[in-house]
Amino acid sequence: MNSMMKLSNTILASILLSLCMFACKNKSAAVLSDSRIDRLPYYGESSFTPYWLGPADPALDTFHKISSFSLTDQDGLAVTEKTFENKIYVTDFFFTICPGICPKMTDNMYLLQEEFIEDDDVLFLSHSVTPERDSVPVLKAYANDKGVRSGKWHLVTGAQEEIYRLGRLDYFVEEDLGAEKDLDEFLHTENFVLIDKNLHIRGIYNGLNKASIRLLISDIKLLQKEK
Repeated sequence: MNSMMKLSNTILASILLSLCMFACKNKSAAVLSDSRIDRLPYYGESSFTPYWLGPADPALDTFHKISSFSLTDQDGLAVTEKTFENKIYVTDFFFTICPGICPKMTDNMYLLQEEFIEDDDVLFLSHSVTPERDSVPVLKAYANDKGVRSGKWHLVTGAQEEIYRLGRLDYFVEEDLGAEKDLDEFLHTENFVLIDKNLHIRGIYNGLNKASIRLLISDIKLLQKEK
């Protein structure tokens, strides 16, 4: 009889423990859900200080935006800021013979491309930081090797001065690391930058980190809900 009671008590304790763990897990999930932001901040400085502005805020009339540019993609087509008019896009900086971080960045950008492959509102832009070597044919061969979709993901070359200006003065891709560099100093960064339909910076992410890429996917979807 005592053995039966002990067994019953053990089973009861196990059930209560399971219920407690289930309740705690659900509570944690609810807290995470409730704490998720409902909109993304704006960034207008190399310090990446967030500005929590509404999409109709008058301050946006003079807020930092990506400036005009003219580059050439892997298909020999002109790519300008007009290419991304009313589009959300993710941008980065790479070079085709990079033996270090670039292959991993390209793999992660490919994951983003595939996540939004059927979504015409989302595009991707990768700038070569060695444009004198990464000609249109070189970029095309790289694009074919990496599964880059023409019209969806633009690999661009052009004047090095313009590309470096965009990286350092428009996208601030290195400045968040606290590195101040001259415009002609070699540009090398793992950062992905999220740009909204009005050419405002809305996020910066580590292009090597899978958790950061998952966050970027979530933020793109959040940005798409913005009116």
